[in-house]
Amino acid sequence: KEFEVEISGTMVTIKCPLDDSKIDWELTGVKQASKEKKYILENHDSSPTNVTCSSVSGKYTMYLNARVCANCEELDALAVTGIIIADLLITFGVLILVYYFSKDRKGRASTGTGSRPRGQKMQRPPPVPNPDYEPIRKGQREVYAGLESRGF
Repeated sequence: KEFEVEISGTMVTIKCPLDDSKIDWELTGVKQASKEKKYILENHDSSPTNVTCSSVSGKYTMYLNARVCANCEELDALAVTGIIIADLLITFGVLILVYYFSKDRKGRASTGTGSRPRGQKMQRPPPVPNPDYEPIRKGQREVYAGLESRGF
């Protein structure tokens, strides 16, 4: 058997798993006046608490670490599902709009480029290589005749 805990705002309701009519409640070592099967913590401050309910037939202990707040709104599963689905629909709608608007611009050339074809820019030819570093070709050995190896 387990404790049943209900949280609403700052009120925490704890139901003891014992079936006796007189139940002694103890919170963090302090005995409480209530003898009911349900114990209600009004204005709980979210501090961790050890809860014990006992009677002649047994004793149950629980560590309660319930976070509560006064201004919280409770959402059911249907509301959360609706919010998520609406967010996804809006996101996909924006994606589709961006896709269709960008698809139309692919085929059109922009007005600032003029009538030049898009591709490699052929404004000037590549630079001529430096003749000092020109590779030796067949029939041009006389240029490099003065570069014979010297014996040391």
